[in-house]
Amino acid sequence: MTDASRVPATALEYAWSALGADPALLTRVSCLPRPAVLEARLPVRELARACVGACALAAAELGARRAGLTEVPQVRLDDGAIATAFTSERHLLVDGRAPVTFAPLSRFWRTADGWVRTHANYPHHRARLLAALDLPKEDPEAVAAALAERSAGEVEESVYAAGGLAVALRTPEEWAAHEQAAEVARRPLVEREAPAGEGRDGRLGGARARALPPIDAAPLLPAAGVRVLDLTRVIAGPVATRTLALLGADVLRVDPPHLPELTDQHADTGFGKRSAALDLAADRRVFEELLAAADVVVIGYRPGALDRFGLSPQELAARWPGLVVAQLSAWGAGGPWGGRRGFDSLVQVATGIAALEAAPADDSARRPDAPPARGGSVERPGALPAQALDHGTGYLLAAAVLRALTERQEHGYGRWVRLSLARTAWWLTHGIRPASQGTVAYDGPGAWLTERDSPLGRLRYALPPVSFAGGPADWARPPGVPGADEARWERWDAAPRVD
Repeated sequence: MTDASRVPATALEYAWSALGADPALLTRVSCLPRPAVLEARLPVRELARACVGACALAAAELGARRAGLTEVPQVRLDDGAIATAFTSERHLLVDGRAPVTFAPLSRFWRTADGWVRTHANYPHHRARLLAALDLPKEDPEAVAAALAERSAGEVEESVYAAGGLAVALRTPEEWAAHEQAAEVARRPLVEREAPAGEGRDGRLGGARARALPPIDAAPLLPAAGVRVLDLTRVIAGPVATRTLALLGADVLRVDPPHLPELTDQHADTGFGKRSAALDLAADRRVFEELLAAADVVVIGYRPGALDRFGLSPQELAARWPGLVVAQLSAWGAGGPWGGRRGFDSLVQVATGIAALEAAPADDSARRPDAPPARGGSVERPGALPAQALDHGTGYLLAAAVLRALTERQEHGYGRWVRLSLARTAWWLTHGIRPASQGTVAYDGPGAWLTERDSPLGRLRYALPPVSFAGGPADWARPPGVPGADEARWERWDAAPRVD
C-alpha cells in the first residue's frame, strides 16, 4: 500500500490494550486515511479504524503463531474499505433490489415531552409494540397519535413491559445520570473476567484445550479448523462471526425455527457461514454434539436468555473446558437494564449520541455555564452515519475471540470475553480523540464493492475491511438460505481469494 502512514491513533492503542495484547505489535499496522468518510460530530471514523485495526492485528498475530512465522504479517487499513464495510447493509443488493433496513414502525416519534425511538423490524417486536399501545393493526398515523399523548419515559417502560422495544431520547447529561450508564462506565471495553471459582484472568476451566494444528502461510487463514457455534442475530454478533468465517473458521449459525432471521439481514451477514434451524429443547442431543466439538461459542442474545439451556459461561466452562465463550449484549450484563433487549439505533438514542448528532456539524459545544440539556429540547434527533456501534463492537468481538485463541495456543485454557454496544458507545462519546483526516481522495464505495451469485440471488456486497499480508480478500462462500444447512460440523476446504 502506498502513501500509508503508521497509525498513531490512541483509539487503536486503547482497543489493543483492552484485548490484553502486546503493544509492540502495533508497529505492524499502517493506515491510508481518507477525508469525508463516516463524517459526524463524534469521531466515528477513528472508532471504526480502531476496531477493524485491532481485529486485523489479532488475526495476523494468530496466523503468525499457527503458521510458524518469525514476524507478524503487516496489517493494512484503508478508511475507504472500512467505511464501506461499516455501511454494508446499505450497499447490499439482491438481484438488483435494495433491502429495506428499517421497517415503517422502526423510527423516531414525537411524545408529549420529547422523543422516543422504536424498533419493530421483527414481526414479534412489532406485535408487542402495537399491543403496548392498544392498537389493533399497523398504522403509523395511529401510532404517532398514541405516542404524542404520552411521555417518553412512560412509552419506554410500557413498551418494555410488553416485550417490545422503545427508548426515550436522552442527552449525554441525562444518560450520565442514569444508573445503567454508571454500570457501563465502570466496566472495561472488553471484559475478560472469569466466572466465580473458575480460574484467573478470564480463563475458563482447568483442563487444557485441544491445540489447533499448524496452518499454511499462503493463504494465511488464522482461524482455519476452528469450529464456531454462532448463536447471534441482527448485525453486531453476525459481523463478528462473519469475520471469523472470512479467516477460515467453520462457522455454524443456529436459529430457533420459530424466530428465523430476516432474509435480507442474513444476506448481508451470512457470508462464509452455514445456517441451521434448531430447537434447543427438542433437539438437545444434536446441540450437545455441536457443543462437545466446538472451539468457540458466540452468544448474542440478551444476558440470561439462554441460561435455561445450559449456556451460561459458568456452565459452559464447567462442562467444556478450553472453550472460548464470547458474549455480546446491548446494555451490558449488569445494572437495571442488563436483561433488556436492544439494538444499535436504540443505544444511540439512550446514550446521548442521537442528541449530539442532532446539532449541525459546525455547531460548537454548549457554553460551560449553560444548564444541562434535556432530550425534550432536541428539535430533531440525529444518528451516526453508520450503525457504528454494531459494526465496531462486532469487529472487537471477533478480535477478542482471536486473541483468546492465540492465548489458548500458548496456555491451553479457554476464555470468557464480553462486550456491549453501550460500552462501545461510552468509548465513542468519552474516550476517542479525532485524528488526521488524510489527503487521499475518497471517491465513493465502488472500489470495495463486488458481486457474486448465491442461493439468495445475485448479490452486490461490501468486501471485508480486515486486511493483512497473505490474508483472504473475500469470503470463500456466499450466504445460503437461512436454516437450510444440517446442524453438524463440516470441514470446508475451498480456498478464498488472497490479496
